[in-house]
Amino acid sequence: MYLPRSLISHLYLHLLRTHHSQSLPVLILVALEPDTLCACRILTELLKHDYIPHKIVPVAGYGDLKSAGKQLVQPMRTSDGGDGGVVVCLGAGGVVDLGHILGLGVSQDGRYGMDGVEVWVVDAQRPWNLGNVFGGWPSARSENSAFVKGEEGVENGRILRSYKPGRGGIIVFDDGDIEEELTAEQDAYCALAEMPDIGSDEEYLDLSETESENESGEAPKSPRAGSKRKSLSDREEEDDESGSEEGRPRRRQRSNSSSSISSPSQPRPRGLLITSDRLPGEPGSDPPSNRSSTPPKQPSARALRRQFIKLRRQNEGVLKSYYALGNSYAEPISSLMYSLASELGREDNDLLWYAIVGIGSLELYGKDITGVGIGHRENDTRGPTGWGGERGNRIRQLVRDEVRRLNPPKLNDSERDATRGDAYGVIPTTARSPTDTSIRLSPEPKFLLIRHWSLYDSMLHSPYLAPRLHIWSDAGRKRLHKLLAKMGVSLTQCKQNYAHMDMDLKRGLRERLLKYAPLYGLDGLVPPVASAGTGKEGWGFVRSWGWKACLSANDVAIIVGAIMEVGKTGILYPENSRNGMGQRGPEGEDGVAEGGSYVSRFWEAYDGLGDVDALKAALPTAIHLHRAILRTGTSIIEKRQIRHLRAFRMAVVRDGPDVLLFTHPSALTKLALWLGEAIAEQEQEQRGKLAKGGRGTPLVVAGLNEPRGVYVIVGTGGGGRAADLHNKKEERRRKEEKIKAKEARRVGKEKKRQERTENMGDEDEEEEESETDSDDDELSDMETETRGYGRNNFGNAFQEVADETNAQIRIDSFQHCVVEVRKEDLSGFLESLSLKTVIG
Repeated sequence: MYLPRSLISHLYLHLLRTHHSQSLPVLILVALEPDTLCACRILTELLKHDYIPHKIVPVAGYGDLKSAGKQLVQPMRTSDGGDGGVVVCLGAGGVVDLGHILGLGVSQDGRYGMDGVEVWVVDAQRPWNLGNVFGGWPSARSENSAFVKGEEGVENGRILRSYKPGRGGIIVFDDGDIEEELTAEQDAYCALAEMPDIGSDEEYLDLSETESENESGEAPKSPRAGSKRKSLSDREEEDDESGSEEGRPRRRQRSNSSSSISSPSQPRPRGLLITSDRLPGEPGSDPPSNRSSTPPKQPSARALRRQFIKLRRQNEGVLKSYYALGNSYAEPISSLMYSLASELGREDNDLLWYAIVGIGSLELYGKDITGVGIGHRENDTRGPTGWGGERGNRIRQLVRDEVRRLNPPKLNDSERDATRGDAYGVIPTTARSPTDTSIRLSPEPKFLLIRHWSLYDSMLHSPYLAPRLHIWSDAGRKRLHKLLAKMGVSLTQCKQNYAHMDMDLKRGLRERLLKYAPLYGLDGLVPPVASAGTGKEGWGFVRSWGWKACLSANDVAIIVGAIMEVGKTGILYPENSRNGMGQRGPEGEDGVAEGGSYVSRFWEAYDGLGDVDALKAALPTAIHLHRAILRTGTSIIEKRQIRHLRAFRMAVVRDGPDVLLFTHPSALTKLALWLGEAIAEQEQEQRGKLAKGGRGTPLVVAGLNEPRGVYVIVGTGGGGRAADLHNKKEERRRKEEKIKAKEARRVGKEKKRQERTENMGDEDEEEEESETDSDDDELSDMETETRGYGRNNFGNAFQEVADETNAQIRIDSFQHCVVEVRKEDLSGFLESLSLKTVIG
């Protein structure tokens, strides 16, 4: 089931009415990412305010999620002696069959249901698992169905205002995408759920042979004696059993239900839908119109069966195409949780700050509407647009409005701002007063930790500026020096801490960057000049903690991410040392860290979000990590270690002083994004590929974890251009108009045929049905191409390689473009991967 955004507070208000300080705690399962961490802080602040007990459990991947289901969720069921309760999954489980992962399928007494356990799913990753979205009520499932039908307060999987929570079920929080974009998938899912079971396609073929034998007198070939025909659901169960062999990963998105409608491995249908349990032409259905006095011949059973199977295949094709679109990211869940707080009337600066940090973190990790990859580079000429294109701009505008509403200017602020230089666009580095804890808008340039570093180092390590100036080469360093010289900033000044720079230089820095940065192709380096029409579009956010600190939202996101990736003290070893990161967490049988360091880092980051002193103490960690990214990326490019494969480029980090830093998927992702930007710049300058194709080249980066004997692999996309996407949409619109005109002509011919008195045979029916198949298929392909344009398909490609090869592969991360491969299987894995489609 899914909860529309208009009813976002419906479930929480019921929780508020039914829970008290002595109730069972709400279980919160949190993925290890900055956005989910910020969403968790918002939710827990709401629960604390209402005295609702809760328990937070960090989960690093699907293995941890499954263990939490077995140890914590299943005992909550009434059939297992529990009292029911609420489980909240933040950033975990939205793309898989969550009922199966948490073990909420069959209880100990053999009954199939959730027994009072209500699971809330809040996730930004796409595609959704449609079984969770339009099903999600295992207690109402039959053996061959995963669909909520006739449930009070639920209509086609959509929760209505009359819905009464507390009965259990999987409920997905909709950020608006489901109701706006998944209408076709909802119709297909519901149609498949309502279709009666008439057997498999093989049974249809046997029936056809039997009917042919009755007409010709020849006996059909009988199946092997004692064999039993297998339905589609039976074959799926066999696939599940065969796919779970030891050493091979289980397909994450495969449903535990025997129904094909909740499994991403099934086809995705389009076209006509059956809205009742009657087959077309059965008694009780509407009779076809006929102008002739002679009634037409009724379709045969074979024709009806063929039509029914065609409808089923069409609807299965809709679901399959949706799952094949590739991974992408929708609205940050921290923003969605702030919307919940706003509906409850609980907004304050703390909750707003958590939402701002969470929104900014998605851009730092390359999580966009096209999945993990470099951004839409055509935006550089129009200034930074931030996360999510137009939708991201709307969210940021709403956040800016909230900042102005909750932090109104005081009467003496304008005079103070003029004295400090804030009116000229100076980056604020201090608070306005000892008690100032306000959030302000700031013209943040795309530098890295500029308040806590020198201007030179901040520019040198900027993921935006470094690839565009080719910082990895001597010529690139000279370009940076020349840019600073044109701006009138000496190396002596820019290499001291930014807070101690000359005030006149800081006041004029923004104007100088706006003047000279475009000469080096750095149009989006600083936000554009504020005007009456645009306001402060593109400006960042800064918060003060009195005289203690002044941090931007990006600063906090970078620090919190570094804590979760490498810890606060784990990487403080000499830069040229080859020592490891210190003590690692305990390892399980498969060599994967379970709990241990990952969990301790989560709590360090969780505490750091609310403690500015902890954030300041972790600054050296963030600085060291980004020094390592620049050092390692420069080494890879200088040594020409980037290989050109058929479908992507690849690089391997297997030696050097920082190799263990990049065994964490998120740290490796940051390195991959840095390299991807560098490759895109080289291609744009050398061959103009980006200008012609609209996208950069996909990149695969592998980091060696020598103690465990595995490679951690991440695949990033090359981004896409909005202009190309617009052209594809226009092409699809013209094709739709052409098909509509052709369909109108076909309907006219059909009416003329119906006026004839002679009966239509089966062969004529079959020919008629196939007339529009090619057009429908072409339109479906165009729709899929438009929706999935530029999306990261590495998750699907990794799963296909895992199913086809004998390589030891582990797919456990919630980030589906991340996979682990045994050291000896790397070459075979990459060879098979190069034959796959990795970008939509």
